[in-house]
Amino acid sequence: MLHFSKYQGLGNDFLILEGRRGQLTAEIRDPSAEWVRRVCDRRFGVGGDGLILALPPDGAADLRMRIFNADGTEAEMCGNGIRCLARFLADSDGSPVGVRWSIETPAGLICPELQADGQLKVDMGAPFLQSDQVPTGLAVSDRGLPEGVIELDGMQMAVAAVGMGNPHVVVPVEDLDAIPFESWGAALERHPMFPARTNVHFLRVHDRRSLEIRVWERGAGPTLACGTGACATLVAAVLLGLADDCAEVVLPGGPLMIEWRDRTGSVLMTGPAEAVFDGVLTPELVPGPFSVDPQVSPINQDMTNPSPTKEETPAASPEDEAAALEQVQKFLNNTSLDSMLNLASESLEQRIRSRYERNEG
Repeated sequence: MLHFSKYQGLGNDFLILEGRRGQLTAEIRDPSAEWVRRVCDRRFGVGGDGLILALPPDGAADLRMRIFNADGTEAEMCGNGIRCLARFLADSDGSPVGVRWSIETPAGLICPELQADGQLKVDMGAPFLQSDQVPTGLAVSDRGLPEGVIELDGMQMAVAAVGMGNPHVVVPVEDLDAIPFESWGAALERHPMFPARTNVHFLRVHDRRSLEIRVWERGAGPTLACGTGACATLVAAVLLGLADDCAEVVLPGGPLMIEWRDRTGSVLMTGPAEAVFDGVLTPELVPGPFSVDPQVSPINQDMTNPSPTKEETPAASPEDEAAALEQVQKFLNNTSLDSMLNLASESLEQRIRSRYERNEG
């Protein structure tokens, strides 16, 4: 049995797997692209823009995050994804308002904080503005960021690139509804100017404190929101002289508030994340022979307690592993899918109760 939670941030939805205790198998901790594509498929799987793993930290942080796009590729960071993960942590642990997590990501240490209104404020770190850091073949201009002109479909368009731990290109346009969004988005994602591919954001400036973008995400295509993209968009707009250092960025799924008060400092992102549902994958959808590490009981696992450090998890002997594997197999053989769904429902109710108790306290 593999339990998962589904969360969304402005319509950008993710499957989240709890593994802070080291309870996920190697096949899930380091998943194949094929399996990620399968579970993220909206017809033959659960459906989602990506998969997020909550894992034990490598260093002194609270946890480590791995995030995979729907096409199976691993992303360095995702602003909506890390807000969803933070909301999942708050709901799972019954965390109070003001709690702040340190989360290891391939893009560095990211620290979301739970706000009084339930939104998440995330210190996204400083943007990358050197060409090799994005990466991009565009040269840095005298405005302090990589920019230039790219030709598509016989049209020349001014573009600017910003890195937020992952690559972004921002394309200012007059009318978001008039552009061939999908063809331009797909072409720019794989344009030779972006050797690692790129996320694409078409920008309309309403005024200096109100920006609107349409999002083409690397590895996912059109999505309703992109948190790192909203951050990159504000940075680009500030340096291009189009926006103030604090503005609302409106995405198809809703608005994010983005701040870049110090042009050499961190970008701050504030926005929502909400639980959608909990569930379990059938054994046929689970990679490997079992869905949980044999050192962790699938029956007695208490998901509401904070995860211990890696040193607190004792190594099991071969005899213990064999006995645990037998227990897991017996559980799978003797537990109906309805019973598994009931377990998932109880877990969700527990997290919702913890959230309400936290908000009332």
